[in-house]
Amino acid sequence: MPTLRINDATLHYEDTGAGAEAVVFAHGLLWSGRMFDAQVSALRGRYRCVTFDFRGQGGSEVTVGGYDMETLAADAAALIEALGCAPCHFVGLSMGGFVGMRLALHRPELLRSLTLIGTSADPEPPQNVPRYRLLGAVARLLGRTGFRLVSGRVMRIMFGRSFLEDPARAGQRREWERRLLENDRVGATRALVGVIERRGVHDELHRVAVPTLVLVGDQDVATVPGKAERIAAQIPGARLVVIPDAGHTSSVEEPDAVSRALEEHLSAASAPA
Repeated sequence: MPTLRINDATLHYEDTGAGAEAVVFAHGLLWSGRMFDAQVSALRGRYRCVTFDFRGQGGSEVTVGGYDMETLAADAAALIEALGCAPCHFVGLSMGGFVGMRLALHRPELLRSLTLIGTSADPEPPQNVPRYRLLGAVARLLGRTGFRLVSGRVMRIMFGRSFLEDPARAGQRREWERRLLENDRVGATRALVGVIERRGVHDELHRVAVPTLVLVGDQDVATVPGKAERIAAQIPGARLVVIPDAGHTSSVEEPDAVSRALEEHLSAASAPA
């Protein structure tokens, strides 16, 4: 399992494909780089594809601290530099999008383009914070049993109704619930705190100067489509694409639609001016 020592954390990553340009994928809370398997498969024939796991999640080290979005953005920047990926196409889903916006604002030289999927430029809505803290406390105090108690509620946040109600996708649902239950309870709850305590960056987005694609599922209840509309309206030249029949984890729920939109964006961002 390839790892890099980045900012006092050992981070797991995967580096596949070939091409003159690199695409770096950053996952959402409670998942790992595996949520982009379909996109890597679609792109690796033409691009170098790098996925990585944020500290405390997936195959990366559970550290004592460093779960705020600014530190995670510094981790991502250091990984991009260590792997020689810059300037890269950066693709961030949810928490990965929080990081992507910070990179575009503070380390723009590392990016060739930006894709933001199911994310928000605002702080966590105050009404969400108590219930998310409760979910985290149950998971941390009760371990795997706690994760089982809250997994149904988390799945309804992470996936849209089309995915959750389709009998043909029962096997996929079981697989993603299994991956959810594999989370390290300490790492997951520390990562959750970092997400719910993040500061907003909406008022800074007018400074983003790289080609930007904003994707959102029309059934996303975690970061509703209105959040994506606000981001796209604030970033100069940003393109907004709504993915039908998808919730918060559109890269898994509607992988072909996400891959098509991403391929179009990467091609346009790579074309000579």
